[in-house]
Amino acid sequence: MNNKVVLAFSGGLDTSFCVPYLKNEKGLEVHTVMVNTGGFSPEEEKTIEERALKLGAASHTTINAVDVYYRNGLRYLIYGNILKNATYPLSVSSERAFQAMEVLKHVKKLGASYVAHGSTGAGNDQVRFDIVFEILAPEVKILAPIRELSISRQEEIKYLQEHGYESSWEKSKYSINQGLWGTSIGGVETLSSDGWLPEEAYPTKATKTAPEHIKIGFEHGEPVSFNGKKMTPVEVIRAVKDAASPFGIGRDIHVGDTIIGIKGRVAFEAAAPMIIIKAHHLLEKHVLTKGQLYWKDQIATWYGQQMHEAMYLDPVLRDMEAMMDNMEKNVTGEVEVALMPYHFSVLGCSSNHDLMSSKFGSYGEINRSYTGEDVVGFTKVLANPLKIYYSVNEEHAEDIIKK
Repeated sequence: MNNKVVLAFSGGLDTSFCVPYLKNEKGLEVHTVMVNTGGFSPEEEKTIEERALKLGAASHTTINAVDVYYRNGLRYLIYGNILKNATYPLSVSSERAFQAMEVLKHVKKLGASYVAHGSTGAGNDQVRFDIVFEILAPEVKILAPIRELSISRQEEIKYLQEHGYESSWEKSKYSINQGLWGTSIGGVETLSSDGWLPEEAYPTKATKTAPEHIKIGFEHGEPVSFNGKKMTPVEVIRAVKDAASPFGIGRDIHVGDTIIGIKGRVAFEAAAPMIIIKAHHLLEKHVLTKGQLYWKDQIATWYGQQMHEAMYLDPVLRDMEAMMDNMEKNVTGEVEVALMPYHFSVLGCSSNHDLMSSKFGSYGEINRSYTGEDVVGFTKVLANPLKIYYSVNEEHAEDIIKK
């Protein structure tokens, strides 16, 4: 065992407390690492680095994991049209496993004996970080000072001040976690079942009022263009966010079961995920078969739950990803979306793989691949199993008719 510890560092109060605490009270050489999965600007990265070094870190490293996060995580949330409890696009929860894995790479690079994070003992993130470290590096000791000390914010502030670290540590009214796939917002209103957030709680203000239309292009299920301009998927996500968030689109409150077994409530602002998922789903309904759509729904629900509950490393998720990869082969086309204050509408799509092909007929209008007599025979065959059932159980038919 050496005295090196790698601390997952965000620059907030909790992780800031951890630097001098681990250094002074535990006698450890602290190396901070900030993993950016899309929530920090270059200016914020620089500020975080300066804070870490000022607090006494022996070194600070910034890792850009945006592309890794998209390729190995967000891509499959899009493929699966994943909204947990039909509401939440896993805006922040889906980041943690990828951040933890990047932190672990740095642990191994430095040969550190310890890894640390600033999670409290009351939320999901402690499990998300711990489980990755426990599975992939069981020989490395996990430290979580805030959880271990059960320390209050005021006690953290006092400790930092006593050690000469003055800053504006006062907690804002709302706890905001920004990421590429959306922003989560917590406040006193989300602690009860009947509270709702006021307008000022949302980071992006609703300033747009005139409706707009946008077009999102997909290739093999991935977003690759915005309004006809080719972009990387990450660029498309950001372009959709910039266009839609000022309408107040993508706001909602998610209620769900936490990993630690209690109900939790969090507000979020996620214009890009909501629009991209709905646009992608519309395209899929045009190009996938009935069986593909059915099984996609089945595996996506489980995939999203596992991602939320810190089980990204379960190999069954790789199996599900392989299935989704194969299903996305024909999910190519362009989708038009109307943006309006506080809501959006997916209008229609175009695709060379559209199964709504007029050469076979138009629903409710005309058919070209069968005759009316064919339908009569088909219906007789389709009805036959139930005709047998009700002929044997006549009283059941009478009961249904009487209802």
